[in-house]
Formats: sequence, structure tokens, C-alpha cells
Amino acid sequence: MLKKLIVFNKPFQVLSQFEDTEERNTLKQYIPIKEVYPAGRLDYDSEGLMILTNCGKTQNIISNPQNKMSKTYWVQIENIPTEKDLNKIRQGIKIKDHHCRPARVNIIHEPSVWQRIPPIRERKNIPTCWLELSIQEGKNRQVRKMTAAMGFPTLRLIRVKIGAWQLNGLKPGQYRVLII
Repeated sequence: MLKKLIVFNKPFQVLSQFEDTEERNTLKQYIPIKEVYPAGRLDYDSEGLMILTNCGKTQNIISNPQNKMSKTYWVQIENIPTEKDLNKIRQGIKIKDHHCRPARVNIIHEPSVWQRIPPIRERKNIPTCWLELSIQEGKNRQVRKMTAAMGFPTLRLIRVKIGAWQLNGLKPGQYRVLII
């Protein structure tokens, strides 16, 4: 059997699985390839890069937190953080009982990305800002919890890179198949 790796741009409000009892959109609506499985997850309300594969070894390398594979996100947040705020994430912010590993984070210019449907909520009196944030963990809703713990709620979250794999121009719902 050929070992396949699928680079997929998961749209907003799509589950990172092939089946759902609540009839929400799933990977099944976008990826007709049999016997491939997600190497990690991306929240229903997050967008961007997912990797799927039919190779268990590759799936483990990507999704096992012990391998510390870097994941990079573009994060639109409410308000504008200072360097002091960002240093909380850089030093390893605490979320409830979990102390996150130090992460890379910087303010970036608004990236050229697709329109989200529905669009984010915007408030006239509160500015927004984009961050590029890279982590080597993958706890449930970790990036959202990190920005909230810093005092800046996440409005939009797009994963753009996992290890060496990137979206490279894929539009939401599009995928690319690689033979590994």
C-alpha cells in the first residue's frame, strides 16, 4: 500500500473527524480518500492546516506531544498586547493547573487570508491585532486559552504550519496528496 500524507485546509466549523452524530460538517464532506486518519486535531471553530495520513508511524510522529513538533498559528485577537503581555506566552503562561511550554509569539501585519463565513464579531471601539504564535504542545484549545490568560480573547485562529508542512496557497476545503 502506498503511504499517503494529505495536507488539508480545514474550513471554519468543520469537525476534525469523518463521522458526527449531530450532522455537522466533517472531513468526509471534503476528503473522499479512504483509510486516512487525522494526525492531530483542529477545533471546530478553528481553520487551517490539518495533516491526514494512512501511515500510523507518521501519524504518531506528527501528533505525539513527546516529539515536540512545532505548530504555527495566525491568531486574530481583541485589543493590542504589549511586549510585556507577549512575554507571558514567551516564558510559558499558566492555564489553570497546566504550565504551558514557552512559545514563540510576535505581532504581525494582517495576513492575506480568505474571508471567513460567518465573519468574526467586531466591536467598533475595540481594535484587533494579529499574532503569529508557535507551540510545541497541543492541549485542547491551548492557543485560545493562552491568549485569554494573557487578557486578549481569540477572535479567529488559523493554523498555517505543522513541522515542515504548510498551507502553500490551499483554499479552505482544498487538499494536496503527497506520497511518502
